[in-house]
Amino acid sequence: MVELLIFATLLIVGLYFGRQAEQQHLKSLKWREQAVQHLGISVTGAKAEFPHAQEAQLFAGSVVISSDFFKTFIAGLLNLIGGEISTYESLLDRARREAVLRMEEAALAWGAHQVVNVRIQTAELGANSGQGIVAVEVIAYGTGLR
Repeated sequence: MVELLIFATLLIVGLYFGRQAEQQHLKSLKWREQAVQHLGISVTGAKAEFPHAQEAQLFAGSVVISSDFFKTFIAGLLNLIGGEISTYESLLDRARREAVLRMEEAALAWGAHQVVNVRIQTAELGANSGQGIVAVEVIAYGTGLR
């Protein structure tokens, strides 16, 4: 009985601190996205012409974000039933937004006015480790023009 009480307490503490960290990261993303919103982003293919570009450089932004214990626990329970696991949607959204922001910030620091041919790739980390670690790596890359 004591073990169950300790487990429930740790689960609730994990939920609280996990939500706090997630909310703080979402606020940071929103603020930083507003700071780079003037930078043009395009997924146009490599054969498109850009006559205003005097220089071009490849920029990348990558991030690895791990799920908290509570989300991993809930996702494990939902996995028994099958279907959509919505507890990971915010994890993937935060990772994608952070990777794109890092790419944009690097391009702006270089002096780019536009980033073209933007691509995003993801990879799952720790899936087969047997330790229940759930992490996702997202890489965003594109060509900055100035």
